Order: sequence, then structure tokens, then C-alpha cells
Amino acid sequence: MAPVLSKTPETLLTTGWSDYALLDSGDGRKLERYGRHTVVRPEPQCFWSPRDPSAFETANALFDPQQEEEDSGRWRFDRHGPIDAFPLTWRDVKFIGRFTPFRHLAFFPEQAANWEWMDARIRTLTRSSSPKDDSATNKAPKILNLFGYTGVASLAAAAAGAEVTHVDASKKSVAYARENAELSGMTDKPIRWIVEDARKYVAREVRRGAKYQGIILDPPKYGRGPTGEVWRLFEDLPALLKDCAALLGDDASFLLLNAYAARISGLSLAHLMAEATHDRGGRIDWGELALSEDPPRDGSDARAIGLSFFARWSA
Repeated sequence: MAPVLSKTPETLLTTGWSDYALLDSGDGRKLERYGRHTVVRPEPQCFWSPRDPSAFETANALFDPQQEEEDSGRWRFDRHGPIDAFPLTWRDVKFIGRFTPFRHLAFFPEQAANWEWMDARIRTLTRSSSPKDDSATNKAPKILNLFGYTGVASLAAAAAGAEVTHVDASKKSVAYARENAELSGMTDKPIRWIVEDARKYVAREVRRGAKYQGIILDPPKYGRGPTGEVWRLFEDLPALLKDCAALLGDDASFLLLNAYAARISGLSLAHLMAEATHDRGGRIDWGELALSEDPPRDGSDARAIGLSFFARWSA
């Protein structure tokens, strides 16, 4: 039975929390707060005017992109000088913020909307597998996180009660993820840290007959594996997504796909997801992830910035 495809898109809004806020935006930039630091980063789609232009001038750090290369450049800091790595928190997860040469701070705050959804799905799985009597065994749901980067989603899944397999092609990123696990006090959680090309790992798991109750898939537009493998989103995603669908167990709860690419849409991801899960039933929702500004003091509507697209199958 084919899954039901939602006829309308959904916008998943991430609002601020104690260690993050989108303070203002406009003139092609956004002003954010990470912990106690204020940061200015380029965001071309912010065509509107900032509410308080002077606030941008007093930020602690500003990303200066290279000409025509928005994702590469260098950071400029205020008179206090460069800012070292610093701790941040989202719910039970602690992680390190870092000023990377790719304009982000070693995590993507808009993904908090996905973390919340995933957390709820995993906790529902955990409750459904809880022992009903003393002789039963409580089995943690198995979650696979591909292109796991610095591990915030993996740690959020583990905090919700999952057994997690975290896969990323970057040895440095996996090392950062392990560091975040230690900072979170989760070194005893059932998390496997694997440095490998996602396609190779998934293909091997399919041959082994492995099954998971949930899969998180957040591929880059372009990347390289640990032994030089080249990843191209539009060429490589369809086959990988089909293999991921083959890894879903009969009791699976979700398959979550996120993509950052200007030439893609939530609807195109949804149709690709429908093809991969054509015989599984369930439902496919799709749309856009967005960051919402803090509510303005004057009572006007908070503006939001769409940053990535998603499609998610759920049982």
C-alpha cells in the first residue's frame, strides 16, 4: 500500500531557546544570539529592512564571505578578539559552538524543529516497547543517523531513549560528535560512532539484513568520503533513499530527509520519498524548515527565514 502524500506543505518553525535566538534580520543579513555571543551572518533572502540596524554594528562576530561564495570566507570579531569554542545546550544535549570557515557554528539551529519531532517519535516508540511485566525486556528503538556531522541529532535521539548509529565521512566531525557526547554526559549511551561513506555503510547494512525503527538523512549538496568518494545530491540521493527504505523494519516509525539546496523543494523530496516507500503505507509530510525571529516588542508579527526543505515518512 502506497503512503498518503500530504497535499499541502508545512512550515516547521524553530523559535529561540535559552542558548539561541534569531534577534533580527534584513539587508541580506541575520543577527543571532548563540549563548552570550551575538553573531551576524549573511542571508541573501532577507530582502526586508532590519528592525534595529544599529544592533548589527555591535555584534561580537561577523562572517565576511568571499566574493560570490556565501559559504566560505572568514570571521571578523569585535575588539575583544577571536572567540574560542564555547558550550551550548538544547534540552538534555550539550554541544560545542565553533566559528567554522563555512559561516555556521558547527550546528544548524533551524534543525531544532526536526529534533523536536524526532524526539516525540522516539519517545512514543520507547513507551510502546516498555516491559508490561517483570519478565519482559525493554528494547531501545534503533535509529540510524546518516551524515550525522557533530552529533546533536544523534545525542537528542539517545536522550529520548534510542540506540543510535551515527555515520559521517569526516573523521573530524565524528571526533567533535564524541566530544559533544562527553560534554552531555552521554558516553555511556548506546551510540556507535562510524567514520564511513554513507552509501557504503547503508549498502552493507542492506546486505546484512539490518533493520532500524527510524532513520535520519541530512545529506550535503556536495561532499567527499573518507577515501575520496564523491557525493552529489541530485545524482546519489535516489539510490541511497531506496536503500534506507529497505532498512526500515516492520515496526519502523519514521524516515526523515532534509536537504539544503537551492534547486530542490519539499515537494520534490516528498515524491522521491513516496517512490522509495511505495509499499509501506503510512504518511509523507513535506515542506520547509524556517527560523523565526524573537517576537518584536511593538507587537508586530515575527518574521521567519526559510532555510532548508524536508520530507518525512511516518507510520
